[in-house]
Amino acid sequence: MEDYHKPDQQTLQALKDAANRLRISSIKATTAAGSGHPTSCCSAAEIMSVLFFHTMRYKVQDPRNASNDRFVLSKGHAAPILYSVWAEAGFLQEAELLNLRKIDSVLEGHPVPRQAFTDVATGSLGQGLGAACGMAYTGKFFDRASYRVYCLLGDGELSEGSVWEAMAFAGFYKLDNLVAIFDINRLGQSDPAPLQHHVEIYQKRCEAFGWHAIIVDGHSVEELCKAFGQAKHQPTAIIAKTFKGKGISGVEDKESWHGKPLPKNMAEQVIQEIDDRIQNKKKLSPALPEEDAPIINIRNIKMPSPPTYKVGEKWATRKAYGVALAKLGHANDRVIALDGDTKNSTFSELFKKEHPSRYIECYIAEQNMVSIAVGCATRDRTVAFASTFATFFTRAFDQIRMAAISDSNINLCGSHCGVSIGEDGPSQMGLEDLCMFRAIPNSTVFYPSDAVATEKAVEIAANTKGICFIRTSRPENPVIYNNNEDFHIGQAKVILKSKDDQVTVIGAGVTLHEALAAAEQLRKEKIYIRVIDPFTIKPLDKKTILENARATKGRIITVEDHYHEAIQNQRQGGNTQCAG
Repeated sequence: MEDYHKPDQQTLQALKDAANRLRISSIKATTAAGSGHPTSCCSAAEIMSVLFFHTMRYKVQDPRNASNDRFVLSKGHAAPILYSVWAEAGFLQEAELLNLRKIDSVLEGHPVPRQAFTDVATGSLGQGLGAACGMAYTGKFFDRASYRVYCLLGDGELSEGSVWEAMAFAGFYKLDNLVAIFDINRLGQSDPAPLQHHVEIYQKRCEAFGWHAIIVDGHSVEELCKAFGQAKHQPTAIIAKTFKGKGISGVEDKESWHGKPLPKNMAEQVIQEIDDRIQNKKKLSPALPEEDAPIINIRNIKMPSPPTYKVGEKWATRKAYGVALAKLGHANDRVIALDGDTKNSTFSELFKKEHPSRYIECYIAEQNMVSIAVGCATRDRTVAFASTFATFFTRAFDQIRMAAISDSNINLCGSHCGVSIGEDGPSQMGLEDLCMFRAIPNSTVFYPSDAVATEKAVEIAANTKGICFIRTSRPENPVIYNNNEDFHIGQAKVILKSKDDQVTVIGAGVTLHEALAAAEQLRKEKIYIRVIDPFTIKPLDKKTILENARATKGRIITVEDHYHEAIQNQRQGGNTQCAG
Protein backbone atom coordinates (compact mmCIF):
# COMPACT_ATOMS: atom_id res chain seq x y z
CA MET A 1 0.00 0.00 0.00
CA GLU A 2 1.19 3.51 -0.77
CA ASP A 3 2.30 5.82 2.02
CA TYR A 4 -0.52 7.77 3.62
CA HIS A 5 -1.34 11.16 2.18
CA LYS A 6 -3.80 13.25 4.12
CA PRO A 7 -6.91 13.97 2.02
CA ASP A 8 -7.69 17.60 1.32
CA GLN A 9 -10.49 19.35 3.18
CA GLN A 10 -12.87 19.02 0.24
CA THR A 11 -12.44 15.24 0.21
CA LEU A 12 -12.83 14.99 3.98
CA GLN A 13 -16.06 16.99 3.82
CA ALA A 14 -17.31 14.80 0.96
CA LEU A 15 -16.67 11.71 3.09
CA LYS A 16 -18.58 13.27 6.01
CA ASP A 17 -21.45 14.12 3.67
CA ALA A 18 -21.46 10.57 2.27
CA ALA A 19 -21.59 9.15 5.81
CA ASN A 20 -24.64 11.26 6.61
CA ARG A 21 -26.35 10.22 3.39
CA LEU A 22 -25.73 6.60 4.41
CA ARG A 23 -27.40 7.34 7.75
CA ILE A 24 -30.41 8.85 6.01
CA SER A 25 -30.75 5.95 3.59
CA SER A 26 -30.51 3.40 6.40
CA ILE A 27 -33.16 5.20 8.45
CA LYS A 28 -35.48 5.55 5.46
CA ALA A 29 -35.10 1.87 4.51
CA THR A 30 -35.71 0.49 7.99
CA THR A 31 -38.65 2.79 8.69
CA ALA A 32 -40.24 1.78 5.38
CA ALA A 33 -39.64 -1.90 6.21
CA GLY A 34 -41.00 -1.55 9.74
CA SER A 35 -38.02 -3.53 11.04
CA GLY A 36 -34.25 -3.53 10.95
CA HIS A 37 -31.28 -2.07 12.78
CA PRO A 38 -30.81 1.64 12.01
CA THR A 39 -28.79 2.36 15.16
CA SER A 40 -26.25 -0.36 14.27
CA CYS A 41 -25.95 1.22 10.81
CA CYS A 42 -25.46 4.74 12.11
CA SER A 43 -22.49 3.83 14.30
CA ALA A 44 -20.67 2.54 11.20
CA ALA A 45 -21.51 5.36 8.77
CA GLU A 46 -18.07 7.05 8.70
CA ILE A 47 -16.32 3.68 8.59
CA MET A 48 -18.33 2.64 5.53
CA SER A 49 -17.93 6.02 3.84
CA VAL A 50 -14.14 6.02 4.17
CA LEU A 51 -13.82 2.36 3.22
CA PHE A 52 -15.93 2.46 0.07
CA PHE A 53 -15.13 5.97 -1.18
CA HIS A 54 -11.53 6.49 -0.14
CA THR A 55 -9.75 3.25 0.76
CA MET A 56 -11.10 0.32 -1.22
CA ARG A 57 -10.35 -0.27 -4.90
CA TYR A 58 -13.12 -1.88 -6.90
CA LYS A 59 -15.28 -1.70 -10.01
CA VAL A 60 -18.74 -0.53 -9.01
CA GLN A 61 -20.54 -2.20 -11.90
CA ASP A 62 -18.58 -5.45 -11.53
CA PRO A 63 -18.75 -6.21 -7.79
CA ARG A 64 -17.32 -9.73 -8.09
CA ASN A 65 -14.37 -8.83 -10.26
CA ALA A 66 -11.51 -11.10 -9.17
CA SER A 67 -9.17 -8.12 -8.68
CA ASN A 68 -11.55 -6.04 -6.54
CA ASP A 69 -10.88 -5.46 -2.87
CA ARG A 70 -13.19 -7.61 -0.74
CA PHE A 71 -15.56 -6.51 2.03
CA VAL A 72 -17.31 -8.72 4.58
CA LEU A 73 -20.01 -7.30 6.84
CA SER A 74 -19.66 -9.66 9.78
CA LYS A 75 -22.21 -7.61 11.77
CA GLY A 76 -24.79 -8.65 9.20
CA HIS A 77 -27.73 -6.98 10.93
CA ALA A 78 -26.29 -3.67 9.70
CA ALA A 79 -27.16 -4.76 6.15
CA PRO A 80 -29.08 -1.54 5.32
CA ILE A 81 -25.89 0.51 5.43
CA LEU A 82 -24.20 -1.98 3.10
CA TYR A 83 -27.08 -1.61 0.67
CA SER A 84 -26.95 2.15 1.09
CA VAL A 85 -23.25 2.15 0.18
CA TRP A 86 -23.95 0.33 -3.07
CA ALA A 87 -26.75 2.79 -3.84
CA GLU A 88 -24.43 5.71 -3.07
CA ALA A 89 -21.85 4.14 -5.40
CA GLY A 90 -24.45 3.79 -8.16
CA PHE A 91 -24.84 0.02 -8.36
CA LEU A 92 -28.31 0.00 -6.76
CA GLN A 93 -31.16 2.40 -7.40
CA GLU A 94 -31.88 4.44 -4.29
CA ALA A 95 -35.59 3.66 -4.65
CA GLU A 96 -34.78 -0.05 -4.28
CA LEU A 97 -33.64 0.60 -0.69
CA LEU A 98 -37.28 1.17 0.26
CA ASN A 99 -37.97 -2.49 -0.65
CA LEU A 100 -35.72 -3.64 2.18
CA ARG A 101 -36.92 -6.93 3.74
CA LYS A 102 -39.80 -7.35 1.29
CA ILE A 103 -40.36 -10.90 0.11
CA ASP A 104 -39.80 -10.02 -3.55
CA SER A 105 -36.66 -7.92 -2.93
CA VAL A 106 -33.06 -9.12 -3.09
CA LEU A 107 -32.31 -6.80 -0.15
CA GLU A 108 -32.89 -9.24 2.67
CA GLY A 109 -32.60 -8.47 6.37
CA HIS A 110 -29.02 -9.79 6.38
CA PRO A 111 -26.54 -10.01 3.49
CA VAL A 112 -26.74 -13.05 1.18
CA PRO A 113 -24.91 -13.89 -2.08
CA ARG A 114 -28.11 -13.37 -4.07
CA GLN A 115 -26.74 -9.84 -3.98
CA ALA A 116 -23.90 -9.44 -6.48
CA PHE A 117 -21.86 -7.45 -3.96
CA THR A 118 -22.06 -10.07 -1.18
CA ASP A 119 -19.58 -12.97 -1.11
CA VAL A 120 -20.72 -14.72 2.06
CA ALA A 121 -23.94 -14.68 4.06
CA THR A 122 -23.59 -13.15 7.51
CA GLY A 123 -25.90 -12.56 10.43
CA SER A 124 -25.00 -15.52 12.57
CA LEU A 125 -22.47 -13.45 14.42
CA GLY A 126 -18.78 -14.23 14.75
CA GLN A 127 -18.26 -15.85 11.35
CA GLY A 128 -17.37 -13.05 8.96
CA LEU A 129 -13.73 -12.72 9.98
CA GLY A 130 -13.02 -16.41 9.36
CA ALA A 131 -14.35 -16.12 5.82
CA ALA A 132 -12.34 -12.91 5.35
CA CYS A 133 -9.22 -14.81 6.48
CA GLY A 134 -9.88 -17.40 3.76
CA MET A 135 -10.18 -14.65 1.15
CA ALA A 136 -7.00 -12.95 2.38
CA TYR A 137 -5.06 -16.24 2.46
CA THR A 138 -6.18 -16.91 -1.11
CA GLY A 139 -5.17 -13.43 -2.22
CA LYS A 140 -1.74 -13.65 -0.61
CA PHE A 141 -0.70 -17.24 -1.28
CA PHE A 142 -2.77 -18.52 -4.23
CA ASP A 143 -3.70 -15.50 -6.37
CA ARG A 144 -0.62 -13.51 -5.29
CA ALA A 145 -2.64 -10.44 -6.16
CA SER A 146 -2.81 -6.94 -4.69
CA TYR A 147 -6.45 -6.98 -3.59
CA ARG A 148 -7.08 -6.47 0.10
CA VAL A 149 -9.81 -7.80 2.37
CA TYR A 150 -11.78 -5.71 4.87
CA CYS A 151 -14.10 -7.09 7.53
CA LEU A 152 -16.41 -5.01 9.75
CA LEU A 153 -17.32 -6.57 13.09
CA GLY A 154 -19.57 -5.38 15.89
CA ASP A 155 -18.36 -5.35 19.48
CA GLY A 156 -21.14 -7.72 20.59
CA GLU A 157 -19.86 -10.54 18.37
CA LEU A 158 -16.37 -10.20 19.82
CA SER A 159 -17.60 -12.49 22.61
CA GLU A 160 -17.75 -15.32 20.05
CA GLY A 161 -14.82 -17.74 20.26
CA SER A 162 -14.86 -18.16 16.49
CA VAL A 163 -13.69 -14.54 16.12
CA TRP A 164 -10.57 -15.31 18.11
CA GLU A 165 -9.92 -18.53 16.20
CA ALA A 166 -9.83 -16.32 13.10
CA MET A 167 -7.65 -13.72 14.84
CA ALA A 168 -5.15 -16.44 15.75
CA PHE A 169 -5.14 -17.78 12.18
CA ALA A 170 -4.53 -14.37 10.60
CA GLY A 171 -1.81 -13.51 13.10
CA PHE A 172 -0.02 -16.83 12.61
CA TYR A 173 -0.04 -16.57 8.81
CA LYS A 174 0.76 -12.82 8.87
CA LEU A 175 -2.11 -11.91 6.57
CA ASP A 176 -0.95 -8.36 5.93
CA ASN A 177 -3.63 -7.93 3.25
CA LEU A 178 -6.39 -8.24 5.88
CA VAL A 179 -7.96 -5.40 7.86
CA ALA A 180 -10.55 -6.00 10.59
CA ILE A 181 -12.57 -3.02 11.77
CA PHE A 182 -14.13 -3.29 15.23
CA ASP A 183 -17.21 -1.07 15.53
CA ILE A 184 -17.05 -0.47 19.28
CA ASN A 185 -20.40 1.26 19.74
CA ARG A 186 -20.70 0.06 23.36
CA LEU A 187 -24.22 -1.35 23.24
CA GLY A 188 -25.33 -4.89 22.49
CA GLN A 189 -28.85 -6.15 21.89
CA SER A 190 -30.17 -6.29 25.46
CA ASP A 191 -27.25 -4.91 27.48
CA PRO A 192 -24.00 -3.03 26.99
CA ALA A 193 -21.18 -5.13 25.52
CA PRO A 194 -18.88 -6.53 28.23
CA LEU A 195 -15.99 -4.11 27.63
CA GLN A 196 -18.19 -1.17 26.62
CA HIS A 197 -15.78 1.59 25.50
CA HIS A 198 -12.56 0.16 27.00
CA VAL A 199 -10.90 0.22 23.60
CA GLU A 200 -7.42 -0.18 25.07
CA ILE A 201 -8.32 -3.70 26.22
CA TYR A 202 -9.40 -4.62 22.69
CA GLN A 203 -6.09 -3.23 21.44
CA LYS A 204 -4.06 -5.40 23.83
CA ARG A 205 -6.04 -8.49 22.87
CA CYS A 206 -5.48 -7.89 19.16
CA GLU A 207 -1.77 -7.30 19.69
CA ALA A 208 -1.52 -10.52 21.68
CA PHE A 209 -2.90 -12.36 18.62
CA GLY A 210 -0.22 -10.89 16.37
CA TRP A 211 -2.15 -7.97 14.89
CA HIS A 212 -1.19 -4.34 14.43
CA ALA A 213 -3.95 -2.58 16.38
CA ILE A 214 -4.93 1.08 16.02
CA ILE A 215 -7.46 2.94 18.16
CA VAL A 216 -9.40 5.65 16.33
CA ASP A 217 -12.39 7.90 16.74
CA GLY A 218 -14.77 5.94 14.54
CA HIS A 219 -16.66 9.09 13.60
CA SER A 220 -13.58 11.00 12.42
CA VAL A 221 -13.13 10.45 8.70
CA GLU A 222 -9.61 11.91 8.91
CA GLU A 223 -8.50 9.43 11.60
CA LEU A 224 -10.06 6.58 9.64
CA CYS A 225 -8.31 7.60 6.41
CA LYS A 226 -4.98 7.66 8.23
CA ALA A 227 -5.58 4.29 9.94
CA PHE A 228 -6.56 2.58 6.69
CA GLY A 229 -3.43 4.01 5.07
CA GLN A 230 -1.02 2.28 7.45
CA ALA A 231 0.77 -0.77 6.02
CA LYS A 232 2.43 -3.36 8.25
CA HIS A 233 3.75 -6.88 7.74
CA GLN A 234 0.89 -8.28 9.82
CA PRO A 235 -2.91 -8.04 9.81
CA THR A 236 -4.38 -4.74 10.95
CA ALA A 237 -7.19 -4.23 13.46
CA ILE A 238 -8.80 -0.80 13.52
CA ILE A 239 -10.57 -0.35 16.84
CA ALA A 240 -13.12 2.34 16.20
CA LYS A 241 -14.78 3.97 19.19
CA THR A 242 -18.29 4.82 18.01
CA PHE A 243 -21.76 5.52 19.36
CA LYS A 244 -24.77 3.43 18.55
CA GLY A 245 -27.39 5.52 16.79
CA LYS A 246 -24.85 8.28 16.07
CA GLY A 247 -26.64 11.31 14.62
CA ILE A 248 -30.10 10.35 15.88
CA SER A 249 -31.06 12.85 18.56
CA GLY A 250 -32.58 11.24 21.65
CA VAL A 251 -31.41 7.78 20.56
CA GLU A 252 -27.62 8.10 20.24
CA ASP A 253 -25.82 5.96 22.85
CA LYS A 254 -29.14 5.00 24.47
CA GLU A 255 -30.10 1.44 25.42
CA SER A 256 -33.23 -0.38 24.21
CA TRP A 257 -33.00 0.81 20.60
CA HIS A 258 -31.34 -2.23 19.10
CA GLY A 259 -33.25 -3.64 16.15
CA LYS A 260 -35.95 -0.97 16.26
CA PRO A 261 -36.78 1.26 13.28
CA LEU A 262 -37.67 4.86 13.94
CA PRO A 263 -41.39 5.68 13.86
CA LYS A 264 -42.34 7.60 10.69
CA ASN A 265 -42.77 11.04 12.30
CA MET A 266 -39.56 10.68 14.29
CA ALA A 267 -37.68 9.45 11.21
CA GLU A 268 -38.75 12.48 9.17
CA GLN A 269 -37.51 14.87 11.84
CA VAL A 270 -34.18 13.04 12.29
CA ILE A 271 -33.62 12.83 8.53
CA GLN A 272 -34.10 16.58 8.24
CA GLU A 273 -31.62 17.21 11.06
CA ILE A 274 -28.99 14.98 9.43
CA ASP A 275 -29.64 16.41 5.98
CA ASP A 276 -29.00 19.91 7.33
CA ARG A 277 -25.41 18.82 8.13
CA ILE A 278 -24.69 17.85 4.52
CA GLN A 279 -22.76 20.59 2.75
CA ASN A 280 -22.44 19.15 -0.75
CA LYS A 281 -24.51 16.70 -2.76
CA LYS A 282 -21.54 15.67 -4.93
CA LYS A 283 -20.75 11.95 -4.70
CA LEU A 284 -17.33 10.34 -4.59
CA SER A 285 -16.17 7.52 -6.85
CA PRO A 286 -13.92 4.67 -5.70
CA ALA A 287 -10.47 4.02 -7.14
CA LEU A 288 -10.17 1.17 -9.63
CA PRO A 289 -8.28 -2.01 -8.75
CA GLU A 290 -5.05 -3.21 -10.26
CA GLU A 291 -6.09 -6.04 -12.59
CA ASP A 292 -3.59 -8.60 -11.33
CA ALA A 293 -5.72 -11.54 -10.15
CA PRO A 294 -5.02 -14.49 -12.48
CA ILE A 295 -7.67 -15.94 -14.76
CA ILE A 296 -8.40 -19.47 -13.58
CA ASN A 297 -10.67 -22.39 -14.45
CA ILE A 298 -12.05 -24.84 -11.90
CA ARG A 299 -14.69 -26.46 -14.10
CA ASN A 300 -14.79 -30.12 -15.07
CA ILE A 301 -11.81 -31.29 -13.01
CA LYS A 302 -10.96 -34.90 -13.84
CA MET A 303 -8.56 -37.36 -12.23
CA PRO A 304 -5.38 -37.63 -14.32
CA SER A 305 -5.69 -41.45 -14.34
CA PRO A 306 -8.13 -44.18 -13.21
CA PRO A 307 -7.89 -45.84 -9.78
CA THR A 308 -5.20 -48.54 -9.44
CA TYR A 309 -6.62 -50.76 -6.71
CA LYS A 310 -6.94 -54.55 -6.77
CA VAL A 311 -10.17 -56.29 -5.78
CA GLY A 312 -9.67 -57.94 -2.41
CA GLU A 313 -6.90 -55.61 -1.24
CA LYS A 314 -7.62 -54.05 2.14
CA TRP A 315 -7.74 -50.27 2.30
CA ALA A 316 -9.22 -47.83 4.79
CA THR A 317 -11.39 -45.32 2.99
CA ARG A 318 -9.74 -42.53 5.02
CA LYS A 319 -6.41 -43.38 3.39
CA ALA A 320 -8.02 -43.71 -0.03
CA TYR A 321 -9.34 -40.18 0.49
CA GLY A 322 -5.81 -38.85 0.97
CA VAL A 323 -4.53 -40.74 -2.07
CA ALA A 324 -7.41 -39.44 -4.20
CA LEU A 325 -7.04 -35.84 -3.04
CA ALA A 326 -3.30 -35.81 -3.75
CA LYS A 327 -4.05 -37.24 -7.19
CA LEU A 328 -6.74 -34.64 -7.87
CA GLY A 329 -4.24 -31.94 -6.96
CA HIS A 330 -2.26 -32.83 -10.07
CA ALA A 331 -5.34 -32.27 -12.25
CA ASN A 332 -5.87 -28.64 -11.23
CA ASP A 333 -3.61 -26.29 -9.28
CA ARG A 334 -6.62 -24.66 -7.63
CA VAL A 335 -7.49 -27.76 -5.61
CA ILE A 336 -6.52 -27.01 -2.00
CA ALA A 337 -6.67 -28.97 1.26
CA LEU A 338 -7.32 -27.82 4.82
CA ASP A 339 -7.12 -29.81 8.03
CA GLY A 340 -7.43 -29.28 11.76
CA ASP A 341 -4.24 -31.00 12.98
CA THR A 342 -5.54 -34.46 12.05
CA LYS A 343 -3.79 -34.80 8.68
CA ASN A 344 -1.96 -37.98 9.72
CA SER A 345 -5.34 -39.55 10.56
CA THR A 346 -7.47 -38.19 7.71
CA PHE A 347 -4.51 -38.73 5.35
CA SER A 348 -4.71 -35.21 3.97
CA GLU A 349 -0.98 -35.32 4.74
CA LEU A 350 -0.59 -37.14 1.41
CA PHE A 351 -1.89 -34.01 -0.31
CA LYS A 352 0.46 -31.84 1.72
CA LYS A 353 3.42 -34.01 0.77
CA GLU A 354 2.76 -33.58 -2.96
CA HIS A 355 1.32 -30.03 -2.93
CA PRO A 356 2.75 -28.31 0.17
CA SER A 357 1.97 -24.76 -1.01
CA ARG A 358 -1.73 -25.62 -1.37
CA TYR A 359 -2.21 -27.16 2.06
CA ILE A 360 -3.58 -24.97 4.88
CA GLU A 361 -3.06 -26.13 8.45
CA CYS A 362 -5.92 -24.70 10.49
CA TYR A 363 -4.95 -26.41 13.75
CA ILE A 364 -7.59 -27.44 16.28
CA ALA A 365 -10.15 -24.80 15.35
CA GLU A 366 -12.78 -26.60 13.28
CA GLN A 367 -15.26 -23.73 13.22
CA ASN A 368 -12.63 -21.47 11.72
CA MET A 369 -11.45 -24.19 9.33
CA VAL A 370 -14.90 -24.33 7.75
CA SER A 371 -15.05 -20.53 7.51
CA ILE A 372 -11.56 -20.43 5.96
CA ALA A 373 -12.69 -22.98 3.35
CA VAL A 374 -15.76 -20.86 2.58
CA GLY A 375 -13.60 -17.76 2.14
CA CYS A 376 -11.09 -19.58 -0.06
CA ALA A 377 -13.90 -20.81 -2.32
CA THR A 378 -15.52 -17.40 -2.88
CA ARG A 379 -15.54 -16.00 -6.42
CA ASP A 380 -14.59 -19.52 -7.62
CA ARG A 381 -10.93 -19.00 -6.73
CA THR A 382 -10.30 -22.51 -5.34
CA VAL A 383 -11.77 -25.99 -4.94
CA ALA A 384 -11.49 -26.51 -1.20
CA PHE A 385 -11.42 -29.83 0.67
CA ALA A 386 -11.38 -29.62 4.48
CA SER A 387 -10.98 -32.69 6.69
CA THR A 388 -11.10 -33.74 10.32
CA PHE A 389 -12.77 -36.47 12.36
CA ALA A 390 -16.45 -36.62 11.42
CA THR A 391 -17.51 -36.00 15.00
CA PHE A 392 -15.62 -32.70 15.20
CA PHE A 393 -17.70 -31.16 12.42
CA THR A 394 -20.60 -31.09 14.89
CA ARG A 395 -19.04 -28.08 16.64
CA ALA A 396 -18.92 -26.31 13.26
CA PHE A 397 -22.55 -26.97 12.35
CA ASP A 398 -23.49 -23.29 12.36
CA GLN A 399 -20.58 -22.47 10.05
CA ILE A 400 -21.68 -25.31 7.72
CA ARG A 401 -25.29 -24.07 7.85
CA MET A 402 -24.18 -20.56 6.96
CA ALA A 403 -21.94 -21.93 4.19
CA ALA A 404 -25.05 -23.38 2.59
CA ILE A 405 -26.87 -20.05 2.90
CA SER A 406 -23.77 -18.53 1.28
CA ASP A 407 -24.21 -20.87 -1.73
CA SER A 408 -20.69 -22.04 -0.98
CA ASN A 409 -19.07 -24.89 -2.86
CA ILE A 410 -16.91 -26.57 -0.23
CA ASN A 411 -16.06 -30.23 0.31
CA LEU A 412 -15.79 -31.63 3.82
CA CYS A 413 -14.38 -35.03 4.69
CA GLY A 414 -15.17 -36.60 8.05
CA SER A 415 -13.06 -39.60 8.99
CA HIS A 416 -13.23 -42.03 11.91
CA CYS A 417 -17.00 -42.29 11.64
CA GLY A 418 -19.20 -44.48 13.80
CA VAL A 419 -18.50 -47.04 16.50
CA SER A 420 -16.12 -48.83 14.14
CA ILE A 421 -13.22 -46.76 15.49
CA GLY A 422 -13.54 -48.90 18.61
CA GLU A 423 -11.11 -48.32 21.43
CA ASP A 424 -11.00 -44.52 21.23
CA GLY A 425 -14.46 -44.36 22.74
CA PRO A 426 -17.61 -42.30 22.09
CA SER A 427 -16.00 -38.84 22.19
CA GLN A 428 -14.23 -39.66 18.93
CA MET A 429 -17.11 -41.44 17.16
CA GLY A 430 -19.00 -39.64 14.42
CA LEU A 431 -22.55 -40.78 15.18
CA GLU A 432 -24.53 -37.66 14.31
CA ASP A 433 -22.80 -36.58 11.10
CA LEU A 434 -25.08 -38.23 8.51
CA CYS A 435 -28.23 -36.61 9.84
CA MET A 436 -26.41 -33.31 10.38
CA PHE A 437 -25.19 -33.06 6.80
CA ARG A 438 -28.44 -34.41 5.34
CA ALA A 439 -30.22 -31.49 7.03
CA ILE A 440 -28.06 -28.95 5.17
CA PRO A 441 -29.92 -27.47 2.16
CA ASN A 442 -28.64 -28.65 -1.25
CA SER A 443 -25.98 -30.83 0.33
CA THR A 444 -24.59 -34.07 -1.07
CA VAL A 445 -23.58 -36.81 1.37
CA PHE A 446 -21.16 -39.47 0.11
CA TYR A 447 -20.53 -42.66 2.07
CA PRO A 448 -18.08 -44.69 -0.04
CA SER A 449 -17.60 -48.35 0.86
CA ASP A 450 -14.20 -49.03 -0.63
CA ALA A 451 -11.12 -47.29 -2.03
CA VAL A 452 -12.43 -47.14 -5.62
CA ALA A 453 -15.72 -45.57 -4.53
CA THR A 454 -13.80 -43.09 -2.36
CA GLU A 455 -11.66 -41.91 -5.28
CA LYS A 456 -14.77 -41.47 -7.40
CA ALA A 457 -16.50 -39.55 -4.59
CA VAL A 458 -13.58 -37.11 -4.35
CA GLU A 459 -13.64 -36.47 -8.10
CA ILE A 460 -17.42 -36.03 -8.20
CA ALA A 461 -17.42 -33.73 -5.14
CA ALA A 462 -14.88 -31.44 -6.80
CA ASN A 463 -17.38 -30.84 -9.59
CA THR A 464 -20.59 -30.67 -7.52
CA LYS A 465 -22.19 -27.42 -6.38
CA GLY A 466 -23.17 -26.98 -2.75
CA ILE A 467 -21.84 -28.53 0.43
CA CYS A 468 -20.38 -32.01 -0.15
CA PHE A 469 -19.63 -34.34 2.75
CA ILE A 470 -17.52 -37.47 2.32
CA ARG A 471 -17.74 -39.93 5.21
CA THR A 472 -14.65 -42.12 5.59
CA SER A 473 -13.81 -44.97 7.93
CA ARG A 474 -10.82 -46.02 10.01
CA PRO A 475 -10.90 -49.84 9.53
CA GLU A 476 -9.34 -51.43 6.47
CA ASN A 477 -11.85 -53.30 4.30
CA PRO A 478 -11.49 -55.18 1.01
CA VAL A 479 -11.79 -53.39 -2.32
CA ILE A 480 -15.01 -54.67 -3.92
CA TYR A 481 -15.26 -52.58 -7.08
CA ASN A 482 -13.26 -52.77 -10.27
CA ASN A 483 -11.29 -49.66 -11.16
CA ASN A 484 -13.54 -48.94 -14.14
CA GLU A 485 -16.75 -48.98 -12.07
CA ASP A 486 -18.93 -45.96 -12.81
CA PHE A 487 -20.42 -43.96 -9.93
CA HIS A 488 -23.06 -41.24 -9.90
CA ILE A 489 -24.75 -39.13 -7.24
CA GLY A 490 -28.01 -40.76 -6.18
CA GLN A 491 -27.27 -44.13 -7.82
CA ALA A 492 -26.94 -47.13 -5.55
CA LYS A 493 -25.20 -50.41 -6.36
CA VAL A 494 -26.88 -53.79 -5.88
CA ILE A 495 -23.90 -55.81 -4.70
CA LEU A 496 -25.53 -59.16 -4.05
CA LYS A 497 -28.73 -60.46 -5.63
CA SER A 498 -30.62 -63.69 -6.31
CA LYS A 499 -34.19 -64.72 -7.15
CA ASP A 500 -34.51 -66.32 -3.72
CA ASP A 501 -33.70 -63.21 -1.67
CA GLN A 502 -35.94 -62.82 1.37
CA VAL A 503 -34.86 -59.39 2.58
CA THR A 504 -33.04 -56.33 1.25
CA VAL A 505 -30.13 -55.23 3.42
CA ILE A 506 -28.68 -51.74 2.96
CA GLY A 507 -25.23 -50.98 4.31
CA ALA A 508 -22.53 -48.43 3.61
CA GLY A 509 -18.89 -48.16 4.55
CA VAL A 510 -17.96 -50.73 7.17
CA THR A 511 -21.58 -51.91 7.53
CA LEU A 512 -21.70 -52.93 3.87
CA HIS A 513 -18.82 -55.30 4.51
CA GLU A 514 -20.58 -56.64 7.60
CA ALA A 515 -23.70 -57.17 5.49
CA LEU A 516 -21.69 -59.12 2.91
CA ALA A 517 -20.15 -61.25 5.65
CA ALA A 518 -23.61 -61.92 7.07
CA ALA A 519 -24.89 -62.87 3.62
CA GLU A 520 -22.13 -65.44 3.25
CA GLN A 521 -22.95 -66.96 6.63
CA LEU A 522 -26.71 -66.98 5.98
CA ARG A 523 -26.22 -68.57 2.56
CA LYS A 524 -24.86 -71.64 4.31
CA GLU A 525 -28.19 -71.87 6.09
CA LYS A 526 -30.09 -71.46 2.79
CA ILE A 527 -31.17 -67.95 3.71
CA TYR A 528 -30.58 -65.45 0.93
CA ILE A 529 -30.38 -61.69 1.29
CA ARG A 530 -30.01 -58.84 -1.18
CA VAL A 531 -27.29 -56.30 -0.38
CA ILE A 532 -27.31 -52.65 -1.56
CA ASP A 533 -24.56 -50.03 -1.33
CA PRO A 534 -26.21 -46.56 -1.55
CA PHE A 535 -22.94 -44.62 -2.33
CA THR A 536 -24.72 -41.36 -1.48
CA ILE A 537 -26.92 -41.05 1.61
CA LYS A 538 -28.25 -37.78 0.21
CA PRO A 539 -29.74 -38.09 -2.27
CA LEU A 540 -30.83 -41.68 -1.69
CA ASP A 541 -31.56 -43.85 -4.71
CA LYS A 542 -35.25 -44.27 -3.91
CA LYS A 543 -35.97 -46.06 -7.18
CA THR A 544 -33.41 -48.83 -6.62
CA ILE A 545 -34.34 -49.21 -2.95
CA LEU A 546 -38.07 -49.49 -3.64
CA GLU A 547 -37.64 -51.86 -6.59
CA ASN A 548 -35.56 -54.25 -4.50
CA ALA A 549 -37.79 -53.84 -1.47
CA ARG A 550 -40.77 -54.97 -3.54
CA ALA A 551 -38.78 -57.95 -4.80
CA THR A 552 -38.19 -59.01 -1.17
CA LYS A 553 -41.84 -58.49 -0.16
CA GLY A 554 -41.27 -55.09 1.42
CA ARG A 555 -38.65 -56.31 3.87
CA ILE A 556 -35.68 -53.95 4.37
CA ILE A 557 -32.96 -53.90 7.00
CA THR A 558 -30.67 -50.88 7.20
CA VAL A 559 -27.34 -51.49 8.89
CA GLU A 560 -26.05 -48.12 9.98
CA ASP A 561 -23.03 -47.01 11.99
CA HIS A 562 -24.89 -44.03 13.43
CA TYR A 563 -27.18 -43.08 16.29
CA HIS A 564 -30.62 -44.63 15.89
CA GLU A 565 -32.51 -41.44 16.77
CA ALA A 566 -30.69 -39.44 14.14
CA ILE A 567 -31.63 -41.64 11.19
CA GLN A 568 -35.36 -42.09 11.50
CA ASN A 569 -35.99 -39.63 8.66
CA GLN A 570 -33.90 -41.72 6.28
CA ARG A 571 -36.35 -44.65 6.11
CA GLN A 572 -37.93 -45.04 2.69
CA GLY A 573 -41.01 -47.29 2.41
CA GLY A 574 -41.53 -50.96 3.38
CA ASN A 575 -41.06 -52.53 6.78
CA THR A 576 -37.72 -51.24 8.00
CA GLN A 577 -35.48 -52.22 10.82
CA CYS A 578 -32.23 -50.68 11.95
CA ALA A 579 -29.23 -52.65 13.07
CA GLY A 580 -26.30 -50.50 14.08
